[in-house]
Amino acid sequence: MADPLHGRDFRLLFAARALSMTGDAAVPAALALAVLRTTGSTSALALVLGCAMVPRLLLLPIGGVIADRFNARTVALVTDLVGCAAQLFAGLELLSGQVELWHLAVAQVIGGTASAFQTPTISPLVAGTVDPAGLHRANSLLGATNGATRLIGPALAGTFVLTIGPGWTFVLDSASFALSGALLAATRVRHVPLPRRSLRLDLAEGWSEVRSRDWYWKSLIAHAVWNGASAVLLTLGPALAIDRLGGEGVWIATVQVGAIGLVMGALLAARIRPRRPVLVANVGLALFAIPLALLAITAPAPLVIGTYGLALIGLGVLNPLWETVVQLTVPQQALARVTSYDWLLSLAGAPVAYALAPWAASAWGPSTPLMIAASLVAVSCLGTIAVPGVRNLRMPTAPTPPITQTPTTPHPAPTP
Repeated sequence: MADPLHGRDFRLLFAARALSMTGDAAVPAALALAVLRTTGSTSALALVLGCAMVPRLLLLPIGGVIADRFNARTVALVTDLVGCAAQLFAGLELLSGQVELWHLAVAQVIGGTASAFQTPTISPLVAGTVDPAGLHRANSLLGATNGATRLIGPALAGTFVLTIGPGWTFVLDSASFALSGALLAATRVRHVPLPRRSLRLDLAEGWSEVRSRDWYWKSLIAHAVWNGASAVLLTLGPALAIDRLGGEGVWIATVQVGAIGLVMGALLAARIRPRRPVLVANVGLALFAIPLALLAITAPAPLVIGTYGLALIGLGVLNPLWETVVQLTVPQQALARVTSYDWLLSLAGAPVAYALAPWAASAWGPSTPLMIAASLVAVSCLGTIAVPGVRNLRMPTAPTPPITQTPTTPHPAPTP
């Protein structure tokens, strides 16, 4: 199996992504502690966190167009610098001792906007620095790193906040974005430029690439349901763990075991080459129904923790397989737009679940929304087996050729 770490450009990209992912994982924990220290209000925390999420979701498709029009390296470099400035501003605000909540909210709006433009660049950056034979391993390495940063990032943030304070924590996070940008500046990335056209045509062409593949958009429905169910668990799980399963330590152990499972899944994905990768990945996602149902019936804590780790192994397997299939089947000059729609549709279920889960729990008790989420995950993920494209799609061995197009008319790629 080709080792992408032998290539200079992927090594630089890998180091840059590791720094960015660590920062992304640390920011929410550091921000939560900083806002609660300053205001003592969970409503204020929800407002500040929402200020990052809303622009990220709304601007993702535009971010995809920009990344396809320009070199993904350039876009990622600019967003790292913007993220650096936003976190530095928040850090200096906290160090000043005179914190204005709206200042932190504005910093998160800027950071969320930068994330909307950076997220679609990830897949083109990998495809532009790694040969097709090494894509699977490259995505597995990045998936394992993502899981590790989910485990390490919040712990680092908590340690720094308790020792050097939240202000210096944000300053250090700002430095991580700056270093990531420096690494990207030295990275060479292959790029297929788009002809100059209207934004509407570019968005339409990206959407045509999505809907022309039944395995893609129908899997995205299942992924959106999974993310919504995850939001239900993250919303209701902590209180249930404290009230019914043994305390805060149970919830901390659940989250940590989940992060370990994510790393294990990505490492497992590097060693397997399933004939039907999307089918295998979607079936693995269905495992998430088990911890949801067990939490709903207040099963013993070790069972809930263990099955949550198993479910996150399924997610860890999915991510590299999915990314590799997409990179080999979607033309490179449309890759950022396609992945932006992927992120938009996949993440859309989370805000809805964050809003509905507490309401449903107060009306019918927490067991009801958890069991509903478990049922929806099982039905949607296993239901993709009925989709011909999911059943028949094999792992491609070479990337899809570039789209042949006129400057004004988008041409969707054929369905695999």
